[in-house]
Amino acid sequence: MVGRRGKPAVPVSKVHVGADADTSLVEPIAVTAADVADSKAGPAAGPDDPGEVFADCAHRGRQLGDAVRAEGGTPRIAAAALWGRDEAEPLARLDAWNRPIDRVRQRIETIFGTWTRSDGRRRMRWRGMGKATRQIHVPAIADDLTRALTLTAAV
Repeated sequence: MVGRRGKPAVPVSKVHVGADADTSLVEPIAVTAADVADSKAGPAAGPDDPGEVFADCAHRGRQLGDAVRAEGGTPRIAAAALWGRDEAEPLARLDAWNRPIDRVRQRIETIFGTWTRSDGRRRMRWRGMGKATRQIHVPAIADDLTRALTLTAAV
């Protein structure tokens, strides 16, 4: 909840999106309150039949990793930092760990870029979780239809 002077508090929400790594089609979407940590909300946006699940470092924690392993998948979560005795060795390990993850994440982050740039979805326009969920599903469906037409035309 965000309050302003003399105005009622406004609920704030976040969107968690799962997408196919190859086609970038949006699969599950979870809308949560802004005070819910990404690591706790991550399993709600995970696929039903995961292979490798890629996520940014905000999803570090046991919840996403345990949920993916329980479904038979492999979590691939980016690391923000690694410890080591000197500076060069941990940075090299960090780069080696994050490089394959970043290649997939770039395709997924394109979805958010399209929504904010083209669809004007920087902020939720309606209050309440139900309305916010409906508001985010419409551009997701439109984006998936556009992307599916592009994919079928390429074949």
